[in-house]
Formats: sequence, C-alpha cells, structure tokens
Amino acid sequence: MVFQNIWFSLIGFILATYFFLEGFDYGVGMLLPILGRDDTRRRVIINTIGPHWDGNEVWLILLGGAMFAAFPDWYATFFSGFYLPLFLLLLSLILRGVSFEYRGKLESRRWRTVFDWMIFTGSIVPSFLWGVVISNFIRGVPIDANMHYIGGFWNLFNGYAILGGLVTLLFFALHGAIFLNLKTEGAMSDLAHGAALNLWLPAFIAFGGYTILSFSSTDFMGNPANLALALSILFVLLFVGWFSRARKMGFSFILGGVVLLLFATFVFLGLYPRLMISSLNPAWSLTVTNSASAPYTLQVMSGVAVIFIPLILGYQVWAYWTFRRRVKEEPESLEY
Repeated sequence: MVFQNIWFSLIGFILATYFFLEGFDYGVGMLLPILGRDDTRRRVIINTIGPHWDGNEVWLILLGGAMFAAFPDWYATFFSGFYLPLFLLLLSLILRGVSFEYRGKLESRRWRTVFDWMIFTGSIVPSFLWGVVISNFIRGVPIDANMHYIGGFWNLFNGYAILGGLVTLLFFALHGAIFLNLKTEGAMSDLAHGAALNLWLPAFIAFGGYTILSFSSTDFMGNPANLALALSILFVLLFVGWFSRARKMGFSFILGGVVLLLFATFVFLGLYPRLMISSLNPAWSLTVTNSASAPYTLQVMSGVAVIFIPLILGYQVWAYWTFRRRVKEEPESLEY
C-alpha cells in the first residue's frame, strides 16, 4: 500500500509539473496569431519557447509511462475509453512539433502562416482537452464491473467537462501571457502584459463557476480540504491580477504556476484513493488498490524514479538558466 500511495502521489507530481511547464508553452502558442502582428514578432514569440517546448513534453511521456507501469488497469481503461480525445490531443501535439521545425524552412508568407496556425491549433486543442479529461475524472464516467468504459465519445463532452476545458485553456493562456511578458522587451512585452490583464478576470470567473458547479456535479466539495484548495486557487488568482496590474510580473508568473499546482492537487486529493470514478456504481471505481502493479514492480520503479526524475529536473533547470535572457526583436538574432 505504501508504494501504491507513493506512485499515486508521484503521478500527481508529474502532472502538476507538466501543467506548470507546458501551461505557459501552450499559452504562448495560443497567443501567437493574436499578438504576432508581423513575421518578426511571431518569430520572437516562437523563440521564447523554442528551446523548451520539446523538453516540456518529456513530462507527458513520463506521465503515460508511469500510469502504464504503476497502474496498468487505470492505463488500459483510460486510454481505451478516452481514445478519441487522446488521439486528437496527440495529433495536435504532432502538428505543433512539426510546425516549430518546419516554419522557417521557406521564406514564403503563406508557408509560414500555415504553420503559425498549426502552432495555434496544436496549443488550443490540448489546452481545452486536458480540462475535459480531468473534469470527467472528477465527475465520473460509466465504468462497468470489469473496469471497461462503456460510454461514448460525446458522453465526455458534458457541461461540466466543457467548463473544465475552458478553465484549463484560460489558465494556460494567462500563464503564457505572463511568461511572454517576462521573456520579451519593448512593444511585445507590453502586448503580453495587456493580454495577461485581459485574461486573469475570465480565468477567475471560469474557475469560480467551475467551483460552484462542482458542488452539484461531483463529490469533491464534501472534503473540506478540497473546498479550501478551490478557494485558495481563487484567492491566488486575485493576487495574479493584482501583481499584473502593478507590473510585478515575476510574482505573477510564480503565482500563476501556483494556481496550476494547486489545481493538480485539487484533482488528485479529491480522487484519492480512486483513480477513475464509476458513475454507474461507486464500487466499480478504479482505485490505487485494485489497479496497481505488483509491489515488487512498484518497488523497482521507485528506485528508478529516485535516479532519473532528479536528472530530468536538473537538466531542465540548466536549460532554462542557459536560455534565461529576454528575446529581442532583432531578426538576425532569432533562431526560429
């Protein structure tokens, strides 16, 4: 049971880290056609995340691998039941990755515009779908006694899940706008600052509605700790707006990251000890007990994780430190 809890917590940590890093990555991609009014500015925007986007995706691969190895039944039910949303998410990420590499291969304006919109689409689709997926985890989905998902594709797009998709989309867009402000100078930095000011209130309102709807759509709010976490997210969002208006964007970025970390904690704390909630019968829910690998497997995996997760974190800290300088609007200095 100890190793099962460790891996449940570790998967939560991986998801939270992914949201923190990939959140601003997606956000910058969503803002590309909105703030990038000419090719030079679009190149500036892409160069802020160019050295990092593929490293951030490592956490998504790690998330899938950890689920498969630690909780194979959870992995099987999730990936089969949510097959189409996950396929759309994966397809959008493929198109996005290709766009970063191929956008600058030709000087053609039409060529670059196509890839710019692919980056936008490849950012907005997963941002929305992550909220849809997580909200269905929270709300519960039809899982039978054999751990099989028996709902359809459109069953996943209920009102609560759609609002959840809007929440993650706005959280990521806000996180990206603040990051873009910190990584650029002059007019581009001002545009990003304006975007952050315009996004924080919709994000606050969306999550406020999500919190209210969670009372009637889920059992999460019966846990006082989860209610406290939801209120904490709203409280921190207020300070994100306050610091943004005061142009203390470093604090805004840290607090924007805290919002995403608290949101991941909200999800996993409310789920425990469940992994996926059955809306047909609570006894059919997948849990850390009935879905886990053998104790020896979890023990060996824990030893591997102790070695490699710090290495991954160390590499990413080094990468962000190496590329810590602001990106300037000087075409000759832009790589992408």
